[in-house]
Amino acid sequence: MQEDFLHYLWKHKKIISTNLKTTKGELITIVAVGKHNHNTGPDFFNAQILIDNQLWAGNLEIHIKSSDWYLHNHEIDSNYDNVILHVVWEHDTEIFRKNNTEIPTLELKNYVTKTALNNYQKLFSNTQKWINCENDFASIPEFTFNNWLERLYFERLERKAGNIESVLKLSTNNWEVVLFKLLAKNFGLKVNGDSFFSIANSFDFSIVRKQQSNLLSLEALFFGQAGLLQIDCQEPYYLELEKEYNFLKQKFNLSAQNVTALQFFRLRPPNFPTIRLSQLANIYFIHQNVFSKLLEIKTLEDFYTFFQIETSVFWETHYTFGKASKASKKKLTKAFIDLLLINTIIPVKFSYAKQLGKNIDEEIIKLLQQINSEKNSVINKFNSLKNVSKSALQSQALIQLKTEYCDKNRCLKCAVGNSLLNKI
Repeated sequence: MQEDFLHYLWKHKKIISTNLKTTKGELITIVAVGKHNHNTGPDFFNAQILIDNQLWAGNLEIHIKSSDWYLHNHEIDSNYDNVILHVVWEHDTEIFRKNNTEIPTLELKNYVTKTALNNYQKLFSNTQKWINCENDFASIPEFTFNNWLERLYFERLERKAGNIESVLKLSTNNWEVVLFKLLAKNFGLKVNGDSFFSIANSFDFSIVRKQQSNLLSLEALFFGQAGLLQIDCQEPYYLELEKEYNFLKQKFNLSAQNVTALQFFRLRPPNFPTIRLSQLANIYFIHQNVFSKLLEIKTLEDFYTFFQIETSVFWETHYTFGKASKASKKKLTKAFIDLLLINTIIPVKFSYAKQLGKNIDEEIIKLLQQINSEKNSVINKFNSLKNVSKSALQSQALIQLKTEYCDKNRCLKCAVGNSLLNKI
């Protein structure tokens, strides 16, 4: 039995409310269940309860056992002085306030329907399942599920916005700098994301501004700070980069002391740091005021056009310094641009609009519904239970569902879990 289940029963009035009585036999009528409190203090504020025709207004506390009151030291906490009713699953001792007055107790186990209890036990009965509701996942009504996914996506977006606000504070409230750092992190993907982010943090963005008209200079800055210009290589391009980086290093007093080492292991060659850093440099060589331009773009096709980016010429025949490969144009693919949109562009646009007090939710939904669903083990497993992920909005929402609800057994706070508990 979870305390959250008791909260659910009380909040949604999923109890047999006729002939409710305290453990002392006093008649109870619920006038108002109160406001659910998710912070410290009593579980519900401003409840209104009739006890033997006497109206009480105050707070309400819920526990599995009555004795949990003392286990949590509520008897010495003034925050609980105004508790008017103690709701428990099992009553095992009388409860008193700090002033020694007894608190009426409602023992819930006698007022819960067998259906509600069976649904709860079924949901949490098998801890070996991938998710608690996997056997019934496909039965969730489309309307309920789609509304919940939309809410989950914006919940995830709000969390990302919180992280962006932290980066903004460390970037002197400069949105162009924030975008650069987060784009860099995204270009590093999962394997090198932290490393690329540390590279972007290792120098002042004003240097990018100053060198923006010179692609070689931008590449030298990125490769040098990444520690990629420390090998014995006689390629003319490499020697030019090395020379330019030494000049920049002296001019701007650069240090790469806090840069995280890059990884090449288990990466497909198109995702090698060398290729991604050259592409990132090309974005800032081709486009001035990247943040302002991306703010203005509304359609998916225009984003694809903006990110028609390649590497510099050397990387058309190389993946690493000193070793030639078959010639090929190394453009940003639509799949990679989708990741940039999902993980960086849209969250930054959302955060910026939020700061300005603007609502761009509909614009975001429209854009995400045009982007293909991500493909990973979590999405594949959900789709095997029910074909639910057809767009990036849904795949992002499903990741939020799995990590923040399913994995944490927060079924009672989930619309899917609630739907199953309400089954008759």
